[in-house]
Amino acid sequence: MNSQYVRREVFCCETCDELKSFWEKEISKQTCYRQLEEHRQGRSALKKLREEWRQRLEKRLQMLDSPDEKEKQADPAPGELPRPPTS
Repeated sequence: MNSQYVRREVFCCETCDELKSFWEKEISKQTCYRQLEEHRQGRSALKKLREEWRQRLEKRLQMLDSPDEKEKQADPAPGELPRPPTS
């Protein structure tokens, strides 16, 4: 189990200052954990990969949405001979 999720028990403190300092330390630890995790995620290549796949999908959708343009390019202009299909 991750140590940051362990339940903290405070049984007794003699003064409010001790209790306050305890929770300030806990908050600073959590802040540090959060910053480390954000830094780790920032270095990750996952964000870059997701962006690349998003761009690929957008291009694919554009190709599927505009088949008329490809047909126009494939159809010869009037007076021109059609090109034989290449395989």
